[in-house]
Amino acid sequence: MAEQGLTVGQLLLAEYQTVKDEQRARIGFRDNLLYVTLAVVAAVIAAAAQAKQPSMLLALPPVCVVLGWTYLVNDEKISAIGRYVRDDLGPRLAALAAHGSGFTTFGWEAYHRTDTRRRSRKTIQTVIDLTAFCAVPLAALVVFWVNGDSGGLMVTMSALEALAVAGLGSQVVRYARAA
Repeated sequence: MAEQGLTVGQLLLAEYQTVKDEQRARIGFRDNLLYVTLAVVAAVIAAAAQAKQPSMLLALPPVCVVLGWTYLVNDEKISAIGRYVRDDLGPRLAALAAHGSGFTTFGWEAYHRTDTRRRSRKTIQTVIDLTAFCAVPLAALVVFWVNGDSGGLMVTMSALEALAVAGLGSQVVRYARAA
């Protein structure tokens, strides 16, 4: 009776499927975070305008920072999965399949990165990310500072929020440069 075990190649393909499934799930989650951010921004602005309470705008920076950081972390993990498939998993599988004869696997993982418009798309995406997660909450803070009639605690809180938003902005730019 022949023993039926898994081969290394089968295990690597199973790992590939698993990491690609995780990547797909993270892409969907990440992309939905932009829609959630837009909905939250619209709701907070509408509520602040209706109540004529600029202090309500102070809800935007922490929400945008949390959503923006979650977006950024998921985006980084999506890229890390791609790097892992290109630089580690693919070459190990290729070595098994072709015994080191230069055979490449998962060509799309590298091919799509050679598009001549990729750099401009990445730049535009960075501007969109900075706008959604940083410029909008900073604008809310400016509106609060100009129209707010609050005490020192609220102003101090808003300054801390501005620092958090600026910190997120620096991370967005840093991660975009690394990609």
